[in-house]
Amino acid sequence: MAAASTEVSRSQECGCKGIRTCLICERQLQRDPPWQLTPQKKYHFLYCPDTGWAMGAEDSDFEGWAFPFPGVTLIKGFVTPEEEAEMVRLMDNDPWKLSQSGRRKQDYGPKVNFRKQKLRMAGFQGLPSFSQKVVQRMGLYPGLEDFQPVEQCNLDYSPERGSAIDPHLDDAWLWGERLVTLNLLSATVVSMASEAPGSLLLSSDPSVGPDTSKGNIMTPSRTVSCQEVEVAISVPCRSLLMLTGPARHQWTHAIHRRHIKARRVCITFRELSGAFLPGGQQEEVGQELLQAALSFQGRPV
Repeated sequence: MAAASTEVSRSQECGCKGIRTCLICERQLQRDPPWQLTPQKKYHFLYCPDTGWAMGAEDSDFEGWAFPFPGVTLIKGFVTPEEEAEMVRLMDNDPWKLSQSGRRKQDYGPKVNFRKQKLRMAGFQGLPSFSQKVVQRMGLYPGLEDFQPVEQCNLDYSPERGSAIDPHLDDAWLWGERLVTLNLLSATVVSMASEAPGSLLLSSDPSVGPDTSKGNIMTPSRTVSCQEVEVAISVPCRSLLMLTGPARHQWTHAIHRRHIKARRVCITFRELSGAFLPGGQQEEVGQELLQAALSFQGRPV
């Protein structure tokens, strides 16, 4: 009964449901934010795009230690400030829907029930026209030459609303190998975590190299519990982030409230899984989705 009364009392300005909250409903309900109630990761590492390794944070127990972190591609300066301003202007011309945890959203894609593995077009007419140039430009970069997005989700984050997104793995029944996000208006941090059992094998920081001062080229090692590690990926404004492989399927990604310092708009593009591509069981459905998506004539659904 208490949970039901809580739902009724939520503000119309808040899109939160269940256990998720934002600053608006926390103030109204006098509720502690969930990140104060759940254990936080103990050990923090920073992703280095130059080496592809996760490096122990400065002044931490693991400073000078690192481990490979494959599956992350970061392309800085993917769009110009002028292109960024125009895309955000066009997005703001369409209505934003309230979403969970202080976010607002615009969806361009089919209506999907992931639990039942069912989908329907439901008015989906394609990605927006302004994304056509973005998708064409992606094809100029290694690893994205054949990327054909079939869904686009615009998310609007605000420090005034306490916006965030909980750690999660994107669906793999419908969505394919690559998750691609364009980050606009402000820099942020994507926080990666894993609930897998076991330990990570750490090596000395690869930017330092082996210790040869005494003729010893053996690389020392340490281990750390995987479940106690969080890897921070710094994502500059106007950059493109792609997650594949282990970063896509084995590590959850999240945006913590503390990392939203100003308005942030991101555009996430998703491709089809193999089941919806030629030769897959849902090939015909996939062709219909791709034909609609790549017409670039859509409005938010």
